[in-house]
Amino acid sequence: MTYNGDLRQAQVGQSITLTIQDELDISRGNVLVSAENPCETADQFLCRLLWMADIEMVSGRQYLFKCNSTTAFCTVSKPHYQININTMEHLAATELSLNDIGDCDVFLDRSIAFEMYEKNRELGSFILIDRLTHATLGAGFIQSALRSSTHLPEQLFLINKAERVAIKNHKPCVLWFTGLSGAGKSTIANLVESELNSRGKHSMLLDGDNIRHGLNRDLDFTVSGRAENIRRIAEIAKLMTDAGLITLVSFISPFQAERDMARERIGREQFVEIHVDVPFSVAEERDVKGLYKKARAGIIENFTGISSPYEIPENPDLHVDTTLLSPQKAAEQVIKLLEMKKIL
Repeated sequence: MTYNGDLRQAQVGQSITLTIQDELDISRGNVLVSAENPCETADQFLCRLLWMADIEMVSGRQYLFKCNSTTAFCTVSKPHYQININTMEHLAATELSLNDIGDCDVFLDRSIAFEMYEKNRELGSFILIDRLTHATLGAGFIQSALRSSTHLPEQLFLINKAERVAIKNHKPCVLWFTGLSGAGKSTIANLVESELNSRGKHSMLLDGDNIRHGLNRDLDFTVSGRAENIRRIAEIAKLMTDAGLITLVSFISPFQAERDMARERIGREQFVEIHVDVPFSVAEERDVKGLYKKARAGIIENFTGISSPYEIPENPDLHVDTTLLSPQKAAEQVIKLLEMKKIL
């Protein structure tokens, strides 16, 4: 259908309106294809990426992936290699910097319609966008879908989240404790879980130090290592909310981008951000674990507050200043917040 009437066929460049015979849920990013020769769908790709920003690429950090009219959240793996544009030699690389080109795996939060770049430039090219500033960070093209994305369909279960929650006497949520080392996150989280347990609530405490001894022992403390650390724990916390638990997460989680990613992945309505605050000088003076002393001596690299930044939460659900409140009083504030949100 056009302004001048119905057409039997349309050509590239024409603006038309389609009337679909069946009632379908169609939105921006969906693609109309031939039934005889449809394009593929996938959520994981091998891509060639040109990094266009002054700040380095951070593997494990969540970016916006824009392909034609489709936008999705994505994370990027460490490069398989960087390409020397003069010799086309493959060079070892852990990240990409300004004007670097490399091959990376890209993981989306949902499947999209695509075709390889060599076949279709419109559905095979993309840009990466910063979630916070909306600045364009990189551009690339899809070389292929990763096999796991097309051969591993999701399993359907007889019991769903609602049925798991129904047998508990509370709503599931994630209490995300963030703050400097020594601020009191783990102490407060421990007290909160103790109170929840005494009330017969089902909970699980995930502590950053303990997780680093097991699941995340392969990660370092670089920006990429920290991003992957939080990505993994966000996935675990989401699984625990699916099980109906109140999950307490005690991680420094110094970067706003990763905390925002965790909120989106877990679900805004289930994510409760608690900033356990303390002046840096006080945190260093406490130095319960002797970490600040080691960082000052150069024994520990990339230590938050000394050689790596801590980005203060912009709008936490609860702000707790442990120079003014005892751990017990702070825990009581967390419980009151849960009661106010009708989680308990």
